[in-house]
Amino acid sequence: MTGKATPPGMPLRSGSGLEYRFDPGALSFELLVTGGPDGMARWEVLHAPEDLRRWAGQCRLEPTPALELGPADVRAARTVRDALWRIGLARVAGRAPAPADLAALNAAAAVPPLIPRLAPDTTTAGWAEPATGAHLLSTVARDAIAVLTGPHADRLRICAGENCSLLYVDTSRPGRRRWCAMENCGNRHKVRAHRARRAPEAT
Repeated sequence: MTGKATPPGMPLRSGSGLEYRFDPGALSFELLVTGGPDGMARWEVLHAPEDLRRWAGQCRLEPTPALELGPADVRAARTVRDALWRIGLARVAGRAPAPADLAALNAAAAVPPLIPRLAPDTTTAGWAEPATGAHLLSTVARDAIAVLTGPHADRLRICAGENCSLLYVDTSRPGRRRWCAMENCGNRHKVRAHRARRAPEAT
């Protein structure tokens, strides 16, 4: 098990090649960057157990659990992720989520989650082993339920950037976050706004 020194968020690469960190505000919403249903399937990265293990090493879980994973865990992760995508989008649109998606999330949460364990030095913690894919997904699903029923439940947002559909929880104090990341969509918006202001001067 290893700890993480990097700030919360997932490493992403934009279509232009820019590398940046996207902080969706919660562990469960970090799973959404691995792909999704319908048109988001083109971004699919969960194909094998090692892909899910890599995600666990990049997400905000600390320390990284030593996971026992198989192909069935990958399929289950995609099922939970796709259900959370649809539930999140429904909440943003003010619609009731589909019963099947709620059932998928609740079923994952019903399994025991990852169990924290205090190390002998009493200053660090790890996870009880064996840690399985089902434990991991239960932890993710329980986090999603906490978000969807918690103080930020009405702060689910879709990035306002052009051609960006990343979903996040706005945990900022003022609650006015608009972008997946300032260095990505936020910066592109600033550049476009600057060019729009300069256009009348040029003419």
